[in-house]
Amino acid sequence: MTGSFTVKIKSKKGQFILKDLTAKTTIGELKSKVSQLTEIKEPQLNILAGYPPRPLDVTQNSHCISTIGISSGETLIVEERPTTADTYSLEDDEALARRLQAEEEEEQLRQVVAETATSRNVNGPQPPNELPSGSSGNFNGILLKKVVPADNSCLFTSVRFVLNGKVDNDGSEMMRHIIATEVAADPQEYNDAVLGKSNAEYCAWIQKPDSWGGAIEIAILSNYYGIEIDVVDIQNAIINRFGEDKNYGLRVFLLFDGIHYDPLYMETAGGGAPATIFPVEEMDVYHQAEQLANEAKSSRQFTNVDKFSLRCLQCDVMLVGQVQAQEHAKSTGHANFGEI
Repeated sequence: MTGSFTVKIKSKKGQFILKDLTAKTTIGELKSKVSQLTEIKEPQLNILAGYPPRPLDVTQNSHCISTIGISSGETLIVEERPTTADTYSLEDDEALARRLQAEEEEEQLRQVVAETATSRNVNGPQPPNELPSGSSGNFNGILLKKVVPADNSCLFTSVRFVLNGKVDNDGSEMMRHIIATEVAADPQEYNDAVLGKSNAEYCAWIQKPDSWGGAIEIAILSNYYGIEIDVVDIQNAIINRFGEDKNYGLRVFLLFDGIHYDPLYMETAGGGAPATIFPVEEMDVYHQAEQLANEAKSSRQFTNVDKFSLRCLQCDVMLVGQVQAQEHAKSTGHANFGEI
């Protein structure tokens, strides 16, 4: 068909490619095609587009889809509108749209890892392919710390940085949801003894924005993204390797000072994008991480969570131990501490 184009459809039923549309395709015809793909009745169709996604006016069936801004390559988010009008709100549309958008972004991060593994051929000879964004094929450089906000989500922000090379907190909510979903799906593995609380209590707790992540969360994220996450513990000058038993071909590094996580990256001599994803056989990078841990421990750049004395750098309150620090952070939102 001359002048035809396609759009992408995302719904709870799955993702689809809708073909053979033209600028003259009517809204009614579009709704009929979308209804068939998603199995949502036409009166209950709610179609969103753009970023951030916004609902489209699809009430005028005889109008062309070009009048509501649908063109080639568009991504349409489709949901089922409740049949009872008083249970529906624009906020419901936007919440679902944000969730679907976040799910797509997390899938893109997983794809970064998969593409990096493929381009590096991590289980065999190393080809000279250029790596995707967030990593580099040149590992002759210096391993450095990227400081991320101390906002109770530093673990999740750090993981996102080593996967996409950006400091942002937008994906923390989705990461917490991923973790809660994994834990809820396996109550035998994630029991009261492992979690320190009931499975249901933990799933509610980890999705709160002021809950701190740790070993359990790192292990789940390592498995979810299919990459080894190495945590450089500077208090004990050791590296804890999450996912080591899975024989992943790639690894990333996080720095942990007893309370706060920061991602590590390599500034390469040749310039270009910093490297954050490394083949596990690149032992020079691993040895740099070990050296960094030893140097940080020697200069006491860590927080002894059991015996430490702290001062809140935001309000000068004196604190003792991890429990007091966590309670202070939760009650005030302050999370920038200095050891005394």
